[in-house]
Amino acid sequence: MTRIYKNILILTGAGISAESGLATFRSSNGLWNNHKVEDVATIEGFERNPALVHDFYNELKVEVQKAEPNPAHFALTKLQQEYPAEINIVTQNVDTLHEKAGNKNVYHIHGQINQAVCLNCGHVLETWGDVDTETICPQCEVSGMMKPNIVFFGENLLCMDKVEVFLRKCDLFISIGTSGVVYPAAGFVQTAKYYGADTIEFTLDMTANNYLFDKHVLGKAGETLPKYVDELITSLKKNPAE
Repeated sequence: MTRIYKNILILTGAGISAESGLATFRSSNGLWNNHKVEDVATIEGFERNPALVHDFYNELKVEVQKAEPNPAHFALTKLQQEYPAEINIVTQNVDTLHEKAGNKNVYHIHGQINQAVCLNCGHVLETWGDVDTETICPQCEVSGMMKPNIVFFGENLLCMDKVEVFLRKCDLFISIGTSGVVYPAAGFVQTAKYYGADTIEFTLDMTANNYLFDKHVLGKAGETLPKYVDELITSLKKNPAE
């Protein structure tokens, strides 16, 4: 008998966005969109050349806006609409493909490409327009203090208080398109499993932490996830909610 879940936590990584044509964060050559990661994704790089960093993310915004959700994103929308559980999505991706697909309860632990944060007052500006070293914060009206709201290396992840709660109470943990090597996200499955959740991963290749998952589904998530979601929804009919 298939278990009926009450709290589902979904973790998504670069793999799900790659199927929509967006470059993964760090390719095999150590570059991100042809830039050295230390130049565009570290506090030191931002302090050294803020104009370069702003230009990089402004260009990335254009690329992200053109990208469209793929069947894996839409499968999550269907799951949230048709499966009667609390379903939260924690993503390591800075794009907004989840939102574009209609996903709800999305938490961006690495920040969002369409946001900038004021280092003077903490105000978060949401915009698809360019942000640069001359941008004025709409709240404190100070210029030159806006930073892309991206979690750089060495910075704390966002929304972690909520994520910890989700991990403790979920009874199903689904990982989609993550490598299993970037911590602390790679350790989420261990926490969920400790508190009794079933664990399943959708990935192209076996991940570094694969031994923590009860089930592995290899292949493109755009092909495998919709089938799994349909199975979960169908299982409700076979096992009416208590």
